[in-house]
Amino acid sequence: MSHSLDPARLPRRTFLAGTLAAAAAAAVPGVATAAAPTGPRPPAGQADLSRAVIDSTMKRFTPATIGGWGYTLGLYMYGQYLCYRRTGEKKYLDFVIAWYDRFITDSGISNGFTNLDAMRSCQMLPLLYTETGVKKYKTAADQLRKRFPTYPRTADGGMFHATSKVGQLWGDGVYMAQPFLALYGKTFGDAEYCFEESAKNLAVYFKHLSEPAKGLLYHAYDEDGSESWSSGPGHHSKFHWARAIGWFGMAAIDILEVLPAGHPRRAALIDMVRFLAAGYRRYQDPATGRWYQVVDRGGDAKNWLETSASSMYTFTLARGVERGYLPASYQGVADRGYAGVLRKVTRDADGLTNVADICEGTNVGDLDFYYGRARRTNDFHGLGAFLIMNEQFTKKPH
Repeated sequence: MSHSLDPARLPRRTFLAGTLAAAAAAAVPGVATAAAPTGPRPPAGQADLSRAVIDSTMKRFTPATIGGWGYTLGLYMYGQYLCYRRTGEKKYLDFVIAWYDRFITDSGISNGFTNLDAMRSCQMLPLLYTETGVKKYKTAADQLRKRFPTYPRTADGGMFHATSKVGQLWGDGVYMAQPFLALYGKTFGDAEYCFEESAKNLAVYFKHLSEPAKGLLYHAYDEDGSESWSSGPGHHSKFHWARAIGWFGMAAIDILEVLPAGHPRRAALIDMVRFLAAGYRRYQDPATGRWYQVVDRGGDAKNWLETSASSMYTFTLARGVERGYLPASYQGVADRGYAGVLRKVTRDADGLTNVADICEGTNVGDLDFYYGRARRTNDFHGLGAFLIMNEQFTKKPH
């Protein structure tokens, strides 16, 4: 038996505008402390949902058994770290460090970084170095930074999704590599290259993947058009897979958190957030507040509402309003998204929290492929995205 956490009972809270939170975030490069945006939250006396998800995960796994190096656990560890920053709960940080220390030694990390997915977990390295001062985290971060100049790119500068996927840009990929690069630049004084390269990649990907008529992104692009999924003169895939668009939105937000106010690419990144926000609003399911696996095909019987992308969209909207990138009217879209995601959170009789309807890892495919992806519970794509979203909606205690 499970007990749903009913969002209809959740009260609203006061919203404080973006510049206050931006100042608060300066204490740790690349980590924004939300200033208390509007939105539903657990009622007084109900468990902190970030804590509930993390405590349940830590009961299910140790740092040694949770899994190996990969982007899904990198996403999750970043979400757990954000909760640590808010709560000061040292055991949360200790768990993250113990996981990273399985892979990071005094000589750095043994990884060839032949695909962007392998880079996502490195987002935590500048943060762990800032948090602990331990040199090996910088050593490992330096290794990845040195990889970028030789990493293969399209003719216009977009990093291949993998060295084996020649000429291919996937919407997922920008989140895997570019927030790390921007944060590295800020943390270690390498701004000129890192800021430009990270923001430029978003611009290149956006040029090839965006569909202006819908305010959505296609999943992937193939430079020479030779892939079976490549269509038309634009050489992009045919469908708008939800999580790829979510990854892109979060990447734009994360880079904006560290990009200086006067950077020449900043305005274009804000325009991307506005473009995506309009699409999110257009295709939000009015009944649930969530978004579909293939975003613009909500009427298809095989389509289904997916939790990780819904969390990503909700975070992007709420942070966009908080920072002033989006009009305040978008907060209602974010609030409905948050309430919708909370409906997928349940607590079992044993007290452990579950988050349902999370799409497994996904390649580029046709409609049946996207519709047929497994709908998992507690998949780390969803747990990580949920924590990032929930921390945006959870006020830092005074």
